[in-house]
Amino acid sequence: MDYDGAVLDLDGTVYRGDRLLSGAATAVEELRAAGVRTVFFSNNPTRSRAEYVDRLEGFGIETRPAEVLSAGTVTTRYLADEHADDAIYLVGAPGLRRQLAAADLKLTAVPADADVLVVSYDREFDYDDMLAGYRAVAGGATFYGTDPDRLVPAEEGLVPGSGAVVGAVGAVVDREPERLFGKPSEPARRAALDALGAPPERCVVVGDRLETDVALGERAGMTTVLVRTGVETGADPGSGAKSDVEPDHVVDSLADLGDVLG
Repeated sequence: MDYDGAVLDLDGTVYRGDRLLSGAATAVEELRAAGVRTVFFSNNPTRSRAEYVDRLEGFGIETRPAEVLSAGTVTTRYLADEHADDAIYLVGAPGLRRQLAAADLKLTAVPADADVLVVSYDREFDYDDMLAGYRAVAGGATFYGTDPDRLVPAEEGLVPGSGAVVGAVGAVVDREPERLFGKPSEPARRAALDALGAPPERCVVVGDRLETDVALGERAGMTTVLVRTGVETGADPGSGAKSDVEPDHVVDSLADLGDVLG
């Protein structure tokens, strides 16, 4: 394979819910055997790098924390760099809260005291969270979202993700978030290339979403491969949603990656 690095999406590409997708582990082994540095990148912000390592190793894929990125990782890094001394109000899952706390970021339980509002996936999201988001923004807080994924693949099918929660809060405060940190954002592209340590033209991105995975690779100048094991499952890429993003290659699954990369 004539590549130095590969960015692999996780849910919908390597696994779906609690099920390893057929041929995925072998495809990862083949990339590594060919000398291609692999980095796993999920837009799910709720797990730490260590938790992703445990998950992948549970599927038989040996991984180091340095080989894992997520919307949570990128969000935490940005906040640590740009808002280290600011009070942050989080509408999000406990897993993301633990990541922010581990980075010694200042979390507040009072929306009106917040300098920053971070909105993300949360299965317990409710009316009080929308009200808290409104109070934070009305008090002058900067509005951020972890990632744009409105629907995410799960064992039972597609379910609402961070983008749905961000959209709900955004509708209440009547504005878009100032930044989204997951794929395909500029901070996400920079994090991926830094982790790979290779020029973009020598790298490939593989994922199941046009607007996040493929868009990240397209904007960074990488080769892009869309798999049909997650969100984009129709006969045509992007079926069910209009998109200007076009992958370089489309395959049925990660197991077929070698067929297009050589």
